[in-house]
Amino acid sequence: MPDITTILFYVFSFLVVSFAFIVVFARNVIYSAVALFVSLFFTAGLYLLLKADFIALTQLLLYIGGILVLLIFGIMLTTRITDAEIRTKNLSYIPATIVTSGIFVIMMVVILTTKWNVYKDIPTEETITHIGKLLLSTYLLPFEIASVVLLVALIGAAMYARKK
Repeated sequence: MPDITTILFYVFSFLVVSFAFIVVFARNVIYSAVALFVSLFFTAGLYLLLKADFIALTQLLLYIGGILVLLIFGIMLTTRITDAEIRTKNLSYIPATIVTSGIFVIMMVVILTTKWNVYKDIPTEETITHIGKLLLSTYLLPFEIASVVLLVALIGAAMYARKK
């Protein structure tokens, strides 16, 4: 009988892949955005199962909380302006299928031929506190420089998007 972590891993993996297919094959952009939201949310769950709490929190805050909400607002605001229904159309099924199948075969060969190191009873420790202390002490200057660069990019994008 598998433990609860293994069961959750397979459930989360199935949901991530299922909603990723909906993102790709949905005809409506809003449905794709909502499916992307769910897929990214369960990806954060996979990170939690792997004991990568900082990456899971980053996934929730940046991708779901920031980028995806901005994407949905952008879709909603542009459809109100143009009054056009946004639909997607997939044109290149055959090349996409060939490339995806090739990548899948390469990944399966690598997964099945690699000798994986398996560790039992890895000690669980919190990483967010340690990373937070490093970001606000040792790496404070690069952290602040990155925030200023992102602020300048945001201001530049707002100025570029403004009508003259």
